[in-house]
Amino acid sequence: MAIKRNTKETKLMSATTSAGSDEVLDFNLRPNKLDDYVGQEEVKLNLKYLIESARLRKEHLDHILLHGAPGLGKTTLANIIGAEVGVSVKVTSGPALEKQGDIASIITNLREGDILFIDEIHRLKPALEEILYSAMEDYAIDLVIGKGPAAKTMRLKLPKFTLIGATTKVSMLSSPLRDRFGAVYKLQFYSIEEIGKIITRSANILNFDLESEAAAMIAKSARQTPRIANRLLKRARDYALVHGKNNIDKVVATKCLQMLGIDEIGMDESDRQILISIIEKFRGGPVGLNSIAAIVSEDAETIEDVYEPYLLQLGMMERTARGRIATDLAYSHLGFNKTKNA
Repeated sequence: MAIKRNTKETKLMSATTSAGSDEVLDFNLRPNKLDDYVGQEEVKLNLKYLIESARLRKEHLDHILLHGAPGLGKTTLANIIGAEVGVSVKVTSGPALEKQGDIASIITNLREGDILFIDEIHRLKPALEEILYSAMEDYAIDLVIGKGPAAKTMRLKLPKFTLIGATTKVSMLSSPLRDRFGAVYKLQFYSIEEIGKIITRSANILNFDLESEAAAMIAKSARQTPRIANRLLKRARDYALVHGKNNIDKVVATKCLQMLGIDEIGMDESDRQILISIIEKFRGGPVGLNSIAAIVSEDAETIEDVYEPYLLQLGMMERTARGRIATDLAYSHLGFNKTKNA
């Protein structure tokens, strides 16, 4: 299923929006209250009870672990929790923390009740994880000063803070760290209706008219992920502006999605390449992940984390003990004859 692109228009659209302005827009599009947060109803309900209970007890929140696919709103939720409780949120990430002093300096600068948000917490080094054990349980850090026989251990008292960890791979967290979180919530993919509400809200914030048919098209193509939905909305806005329009209608949405190589169910060129490689090179599978990665020139971890979950959800791929298999639906969607390609 070929998707034609207009290279000149793609470059022109890209030039209309700088990286810096996109970052500002992403921040502005994020809700700052639980009531404004669309979707994740079960998680929101549990968080409301958690926050209200802490308020009644006049204590800090339990440590919270948020896990789920990228772009589902883990960072947004962490900031909302801070706003709801009325405390500061200090943000960092697992890869950014390299040595024990890094995490010690951040935690010791927290005030009573503050929130420390660590994104990609599964990428913390083991030595840093061990510091968090005592910090989360005893609100203290044990530091070793000096080397050799003269080395001394010093225990540093910490204010009672809340750690919010976010991860896309909860299985990569060690059991001791995972068990220290008092509340663990999994964020699910969003329904098309919920994505539609998010897009409509974002269009209002951007002060750009969005017709209902166009909103439905973008919602279906957003892979059930708010981050992707907002990105597609902004690219549709760019397309409209370049063509002298002040609204996004069905025609604008269709042309924009075609230009980006995204079809009506949200599959992009990389998704199609993965499925086509399985069908053409490996007769539909089963085939190992590393073999697919070598054919499409993509990192195996990226395929597993970014592309595969959506293809599995669409029913385009099956994951078996022997490898990945392209389903009948994939053959049909891509226009292949299964008998000829078997």
